[in-house]
Amino acid sequence: MRIVLLGAPGSGKGTQGKRLMAHYGIPQISTGDLLRAAVGAKSALGLKAKAAMDAGELVSDDIVLGMIEERLAEADASNGFILDGFPRNLVQAKALDVMLDRLGQPLDTAMLIDVSKDLLLKRLTGRRTCEGCGQMYNIYFQAAQVDGRCDACGGNLKQRADDNEETIANRLQIYDQQTKPLIGYYQQQGRLIEIAGDGDVDLIFKRILSLLGGFREQEA
Repeated sequence: MRIVLLGAPGSGKGTQGKRLMAHYGIPQISTGDLLRAAVGAKSALGLKAKAAMDAGELVSDDIVLGMIEERLAEADASNGFILDGFPRNLVQAKALDVMLDRLGQPLDTAMLIDVSKDLLLKRLTGRRTCEGCGQMYNIYFQAAQVDGRCDACGGNLKQRADDNEETIANRLQIYDQQTKPLIGYYQQQGRLIEIAGDGDVDLIFKRILSLLGGFREQEA
Protein backbone atom coordinates (compact mmCIF):
# COMPACT_ATOMS: atom_id res chain seq x y z
CA MET A 1 0.00 0.00 0.00
CA ARG A 2 1.56 3.30 -1.15
CA ILE A 3 -0.23 6.28 0.36
CA VAL A 4 0.05 10.07 0.42
CA LEU A 5 -1.61 11.63 3.47
CA LEU A 6 -3.50 14.88 2.90
CA GLY A 7 -5.14 17.14 5.43
CA ALA A 8 -4.93 20.58 6.99
CA PRO A 9 -2.87 21.25 10.13
CA GLY A 10 -4.78 19.71 13.02
CA SER A 11 -6.61 17.17 10.86
CA GLY A 12 -4.97 14.26 12.69
CA LYS A 13 -3.14 12.83 9.70
CA GLY A 14 0.05 12.30 11.71
CA THR A 15 -1.79 10.28 14.35
CA GLN A 16 -3.64 8.19 11.78
CA GLY A 17 -0.45 7.73 9.77
CA LYS A 18 1.22 6.08 12.76
CA ARG A 19 -1.74 3.71 13.11
CA LEU A 20 -1.59 2.82 9.43
CA MET A 21 2.14 2.20 9.75
CA ALA A 22 1.51 -0.33 12.53
CA HIS A 23 -1.46 -1.93 10.76
CA TYR A 24 0.17 -2.46 7.36
CA GLY A 25 3.77 -2.83 8.56
CA ILE A 26 5.03 -0.07 6.28
CA PRO A 27 7.02 3.08 7.19
CA GLN A 28 5.51 6.52 7.68
CA ILE A 29 7.91 8.85 5.88
CA SER A 30 7.97 12.42 7.13
CA THR A 31 10.06 14.82 5.07
CA GLY A 32 10.92 16.75 8.25
CA ASP A 33 12.33 13.59 9.81
CA LEU A 34 14.23 12.78 6.61
CA LEU A 35 15.82 16.22 6.55
CA ARG A 36 16.88 16.06 10.20
CA ALA A 37 18.33 12.56 9.75
CA ALA A 38 20.21 13.45 6.57
CA VAL A 39 21.66 16.63 8.08
CA GLY A 40 22.66 14.73 11.22
CA ALA A 41 24.30 11.95 9.19
CA LYS A 42 26.10 14.53 6.99
CA SER A 43 25.10 12.65 3.84
CA ALA A 44 25.62 14.29 0.45
CA LEU A 45 21.97 15.36 0.30
CA GLY A 46 22.05 16.33 3.96
CA LEU A 47 24.99 18.67 3.38
CA LYS A 48 23.14 20.30 0.48
CA ALA A 49 20.04 20.70 2.63
CA LYS A 50 22.05 22.19 5.50
CA ALA A 51 23.70 24.69 3.17
CA ALA A 52 20.28 25.86 1.99
CA MET A 53 18.88 26.09 5.53
CA ASP A 54 21.97 27.93 6.81
CA ALA A 55 21.47 30.45 4.00
CA GLY A 56 17.84 30.93 5.08
CA GLU A 57 16.54 29.29 1.92
CA LEU A 58 13.95 26.55 1.39
CA VAL A 59 15.37 23.10 0.69
CA SER A 60 14.80 22.43 -3.01
CA ASP A 61 12.30 19.85 -4.24
CA ASP A 62 15.12 17.94 -5.95
CA ILE A 63 16.91 17.44 -2.62
CA VAL A 64 13.72 16.33 -0.84
CA LEU A 65 12.81 13.95 -3.68
CA GLY A 66 16.34 12.53 -3.56
CA MET A 67 15.95 11.85 0.16
CA ILE A 68 12.58 10.19 -0.41
CA GLU A 69 14.06 8.01 -3.15
CA GLU A 70 16.91 6.93 -0.86
CA ARG A 71 14.42 6.13 1.91
CA LEU A 72 12.24 4.05 -0.42
CA ALA A 73 15.26 1.91 -1.27
CA GLU A 74 15.40 0.64 2.33
CA ALA A 75 14.04 -2.84 3.02
CA ASP A 76 11.11 -1.80 5.22
CA ALA A 77 9.58 0.19 2.33
CA SER A 78 9.50 -2.78 -0.07
CA ASN A 79 5.80 -3.43 0.63
CA GLY A 80 4.71 0.21 0.62
CA PHE A 81 4.97 3.51 2.45
CA ILE A 82 3.00 6.42 3.86
CA LEU A 83 4.15 9.89 2.80
CA ASP A 84 3.37 12.62 5.36
CA GLY A 85 4.24 16.25 4.59
CA PHE A 86 5.06 15.81 0.92
CA PRO A 87 3.86 16.80 -1.62
CA ARG A 88 2.68 20.23 -0.47
CA ASN A 89 1.82 21.66 -3.89
CA LEU A 90 1.06 20.64 -7.48
CA VAL A 91 4.64 21.02 -8.70
CA GLN A 92 5.85 18.62 -6.01
CA ALA A 93 2.98 16.18 -6.68
CA LYS A 94 3.82 15.96 -10.38
CA ALA A 95 7.55 15.52 -9.66
CA LEU A 96 6.74 12.81 -7.11
CA ASP A 97 4.59 10.94 -9.66
CA VAL A 98 7.43 11.02 -12.21
CA MET A 99 9.91 9.67 -9.64
CA LEU A 100 7.61 6.92 -8.36
CA ASP A 101 6.71 5.83 -11.90
CA ARG A 102 10.42 5.60 -12.71
CA LEU A 103 10.91 3.42 -9.63
CA GLY A 104 7.92 1.26 -10.54
CA GLN A 105 6.21 2.23 -7.27
CA PRO A 106 3.26 4.46 -8.26
CA LEU A 107 0.90 5.69 -5.57
CA ASP A 108 -2.10 3.55 -4.73
CA THR A 109 -4.08 6.34 -3.11
CA ALA A 110 -4.07 9.85 -1.71
CA MET A 111 -6.01 9.88 1.55
CA LEU A 112 -7.64 13.14 2.63
CA ILE A 113 -8.69 13.51 6.27
CA ASP A 114 -11.39 16.17 6.00
CA VAL A 115 -12.11 18.35 9.05
CA SER A 116 -14.14 21.57 9.31
CA LYS A 117 -12.25 24.80 9.95
CA ASP A 118 -14.03 25.38 13.28
CA LEU A 119 -12.93 21.98 14.56
CA LEU A 120 -9.37 22.53 13.31
CA LEU A 121 -9.16 25.79 15.25
CA LYS A 122 -10.38 24.14 18.46
CA ARG A 123 -7.94 21.28 18.07
CA LEU A 124 -4.99 23.60 17.52
CA THR A 125 -5.73 26.53 19.83
CA GLY A 126 -6.90 24.15 22.57
CA ARG A 127 -3.71 22.08 22.69
CA ARG A 128 -1.77 22.07 25.96
CA THR A 129 1.44 20.14 26.71
CA CYS A 130 2.88 19.19 30.09
CA GLU A 131 6.31 20.73 30.58
CA GLY A 132 7.23 17.83 32.85
CA CYS A 133 6.22 14.61 31.09
CA GLY A 134 5.01 15.76 27.67
CA GLN A 135 1.42 14.54 28.16
CA MET A 136 -0.97 16.21 25.70
CA TYR A 137 -4.36 17.76 26.56
CA ASN A 138 -6.99 19.87 24.85
CA ILE A 139 -9.10 22.36 26.78
CA TYR A 140 -12.09 21.65 24.52
CA PHE A 141 -11.96 17.87 24.17
CA GLN A 142 -9.58 16.37 26.75
CA ALA A 143 -9.07 18.89 29.53
CA ALA A 144 -6.94 18.25 32.60
CA GLN A 145 -8.84 17.67 35.86
CA VAL A 146 -7.18 20.75 37.36
CA ASP A 147 -6.81 23.71 35.02
CA GLY A 148 -3.16 24.19 34.00
CA ARG A 149 -1.92 21.07 35.82
CA CYS A 150 -1.02 17.67 34.38
CA ASP A 151 -3.12 14.77 35.68
CA ALA A 152 -0.12 12.41 35.42
CA CYS A 153 2.70 14.34 37.09
CA GLY A 154 1.27 17.66 38.27
CA GLY A 155 3.49 19.61 35.88
CA ASN A 156 2.57 22.93 34.27
CA LEU A 157 0.54 22.77 31.08
CA LYS A 158 1.78 25.08 28.35
CA GLN A 159 0.40 26.27 25.01
CA ARG A 160 2.85 26.18 22.13
CA ALA A 161 3.85 29.63 20.92
CA ASP A 162 2.63 28.84 17.39
CA ASP A 163 -0.76 27.57 18.59
CA ASN A 164 -2.30 31.04 18.63
CA GLU A 165 -5.19 32.03 16.37
CA GLU A 166 -3.19 34.42 14.18
CA THR A 167 -0.42 31.90 13.41
CA ILE A 168 -2.90 29.07 12.88
CA ALA A 169 -5.05 31.19 10.56
CA ASN A 170 -1.92 31.89 8.49
CA ARG A 171 -1.02 28.18 8.35
CA LEU A 172 -4.54 27.30 7.22
CA GLN A 173 -4.44 30.02 4.55
CA ILE A 174 -1.17 28.61 3.17
CA TYR A 175 -2.75 25.14 3.15
CA ASP A 176 -5.78 26.45 1.23
CA GLN A 177 -3.59 28.20 -1.34
CA GLN A 178 -0.86 25.60 -1.89
CA THR A 179 -1.94 22.15 -0.73
CA LYS A 180 -5.72 22.06 -1.20
CA PRO A 181 -5.38 21.97 -5.02
CA LEU A 182 -3.86 18.48 -4.59
CA ILE A 183 -7.35 17.21 -3.77
CA GLY A 184 -8.52 17.89 -7.33
CA TYR A 185 -5.26 16.60 -8.78
CA TYR A 186 -5.56 13.17 -7.16
CA GLN A 187 -9.32 13.12 -7.71
CA GLN A 188 -8.75 13.40 -11.46
CA GLN A 189 -6.36 10.44 -11.25
CA GLY A 190 -9.01 8.37 -9.45
CA ARG A 191 -6.68 7.96 -6.47
CA LEU A 192 -8.40 10.13 -3.87
CA ILE A 193 -10.31 8.80 -0.89
CA GLU A 194 -11.90 11.17 1.63
CA ILE A 195 -12.23 10.38 5.33
CA ALA A 196 -14.48 12.33 7.72
CA GLY A 197 -11.99 13.49 10.35
CA ASP A 198 -14.45 14.33 13.13
CA GLY A 199 -15.08 12.12 16.14
CA ASP A 200 -13.03 9.71 18.20
CA VAL A 201 -9.55 8.68 16.98
CA ASP A 202 -10.53 5.00 16.95
CA LEU A 203 -13.69 5.71 14.96
CA ILE A 204 -11.73 7.67 12.36
CA PHE A 205 -9.27 4.80 12.01
CA LYS A 206 -12.13 2.34 11.43
CA ARG A 207 -13.42 4.62 8.67
CA ILE A 208 -9.95 4.67 7.11
CA LEU A 209 -9.56 0.90 7.10
CA SER A 210 -13.04 0.45 5.65
CA LEU A 211 -12.40 2.86 2.79
CA LEU A 212 -8.89 1.58 2.11
CA GLY A 213 -10.28 -1.96 1.95
CA GLY A 214 -12.89 -0.88 -0.58
CA PHE A 215 -10.29 0.99 -2.59
CA ARG A 216 -8.03 -2.07 -2.77
CA GLU A 217 -10.93 -4.23 -3.93
CA GLN A 218 -11.64 -1.74 -6.74
CA GLU A 219 -7.98 -1.74 -7.75
CA ALA A 220 -7.94 -5.53 -7.83
